[in-house]
Amino acid sequence: MAFDKKLFNVLVLGLAFMLIFTAFQTMGNIQKTIISSIVEDDPDFDGKAYYSLAIIYLFLSVFNWAAPSVISLIGPKFSMILGGFTYLLFITSFVIPKTWLLYLVSAIIGIGAAMIWTGQGNYLTINSSPSTISRNSGIFWAMLQLSMFIGNLFVYFAFKGKERIDKNTRQIVIWTLSLVALCGIIVLLLLRKSKIQLENIAEKSSQGPLQALVGAGKLFTTKNMLLLSITFFYTGLELGFFSGVYSSCLGFTQNFSNKKELVGISGIFIGFGEVLGGAAFGLLGSRTSKWGRDPIITSGFIIHAISFFLIFLNLPNNSPFADTSNDAIIKSNASLAIFCSFLLGFGDACYNTQIYSLLGDIYSDQSASAFAIFKFTQSVGAALSFVYAESLVLYGQLGMLIVFAILGSLSFVWVEWSVKAEKKTDAM
Repeated sequence: MAFDKKLFNVLVLGLAFMLIFTAFQTMGNIQKTIISSIVEDDPDFDGKAYYSLAIIYLFLSVFNWAAPSVISLIGPKFSMILGGFTYLLFITSFVIPKTWLLYLVSAIIGIGAAMIWTGQGNYLTINSSPSTISRNSGIFWAMLQLSMFIGNLFVYFAFKGKERIDKNTRQIVIWTLSLVALCGIIVLLLLRKSKIQLENIAEKSSQGPLQALVGAGKLFTTKNMLLLSITFFYTGLELGFFSGVYSSCLGFTQNFSNKKELVGISGIFIGFGEVLGGAAFGLLGSRTSKWGRDPIITSGFIIHAISFFLIFLNLPNNSPFADTSNDAIIKSNASLAIFCSFLLGFGDACYNTQIYSLLGDIYSDQSASAFAIFKFTQSVGAALSFVYAESLVLYGQLGMLIVFAILGSLSFVWVEWSVKAEKKTDAM
């Protein structure tokens, strides 16, 4: 059997992102806990984890509009490498905990995130075809989300038995995650240009950065993209919830006997759900193209709706803010909380794999712009979720999530059906 160079490129891409996001997603998952322990040691430090994450996604959303222009100048590979270095900078900044530095590097990584994610979407599309985009999206997503499993398994053992995260433990975690991020950047250097990418270099360079920006703006105003933006926005809200809020809720709920350990365990099971979902949809890639993406999106909605209801029952309403001994509607159960972590991860994989598949399929000739719009709208949702997380109680956050889950799922299904109808008409 001939060596599949494009599949090899996708695997290298997945490995690089797995390493970089083992570092970053783990740090994001424990950031609230880490900052709370820093404040205990240094009362002058008053940085807010949720505000830091909000700044990241705010800058990501704004700079996404410039990302296609950057890619047109330096290509997806070097865009991702530059973006990777900002992730390394963000993690190492916690060695010197300063409030101004926290917010500065949060802005910098937001800019880098726009480059790395738009570059990733462009590179994945270049190395896929309509028949392989679902498979490649699933493979990439499964490899990426191994980061949640690996990183949080490390955190579980680092935090095991600790009620307070001391400075020495923080330093070990920060430097270990920094080393992992550096390894991911090195792997990005191994990415190769595909034949299609080499053939299109002249065409892309002639388009120019200004035309790339204008093209992204025009694409955003099309009917299908506006509808899909509702789906993108929902994935941002739920990303903010499971990556920064939910694990903090577990760590602050004193009715759990092992609440700090649950922070790491929760991340592990979110990652397990993500990996299982990505692997399943990768294996079913050819059938997804035949059956359509809407059944998977509908499944993701049902799974998320169940998880939101169980979280509503299981956690105190004020758990997003600080340690609380308040009772939930039912007696808080650690096993149920971890089961919800798995559901959050699996449902997220349902949405994201199908978004990647749809964008790579119907916007293959505008992939940089399409993925920039996706990350822009998703980032706006994530930034908003972290802003209101500082003051909105858990039940209010869950209410926001279920409303946009309904709207986002319906809009995706509408676009999927419209695309199917157009393809049937063209085939006649």
